[in-house]
Amino acid sequence: MGLKQLLVGRPIDTAEAGEHKLSKPAALTVFASDNLSSAAYATEEMLLALTTVGAAALYLTIPAAILIVALLWIVITSYSQTLHAYPMGGGAYTVAKENLGVYSGLVAAAALLIDYVLTVAVSVAAGVAAITSAVPDLYSHRVLLCLIGIFLIMWANLRGVRESAALFAGPVYLFIFCAYLLAIGSLVKYWGGASIVPADSGTTATSLEMVSVFLLLRA
Repeated sequence: MGLKQLLVGRPIDTAEAGEHKLSKPAALTVFASDNLSSAAYATEEMLLALTTVGAAALYLTIPAAILIVALLWIVITSYSQTLHAYPMGGGAYTVAKENLGVYSGLVAAAALLIDYVLTVAVSVAAGVAAITSAVPDLYSHRVLLCLIGIFLIMWANLRGVRESAALFAGPVYLFIFCAYLLAIGSLVKYWGGASIVPADSGTTATSLEMVSVFLLLRA
């Protein structure tokens, strides 16, 4: 019991639950972390998918970005409707069960469990890939780094919502700041006349048109 309390803290009494509510800035670090982690590696993966046929396919980045924004709009709209309909809290299981039936709720719950496993696996792997690209000497230790990352995420969540928010606040807001800095810097360079001319990949317009729809969907 002593080791358990040392690692994850003491159990929270029901009467104390109200004291563990989070402010909006703190809640962002917990509840939006999966969205933000996706943004950290998704753009790179999109470009890698497009460049499989050469640099000429990079013009599809704009249509792909528009589709992603449309998907985000659907997600935000759905979340907003859920918050209004279930102000006291309603997850995917609750919403699906009450509106579509028990089996739909179970499907939603199963999908979330799979999503959580994939999110942790892909996010941690992408994070370690970024670290080892910056510090190549750590490449041979990438499996160990992944295990350490998974352990830290598990430990933070077992400690509690407030503790995990405090632990992740720094990295999350640093990432948001860097993302804005990257976007603003890119726009300044673009408006300043800077341009990057891709090398000729040898891909013809005809061959690109034949695979453009598939590439766009994959990206």
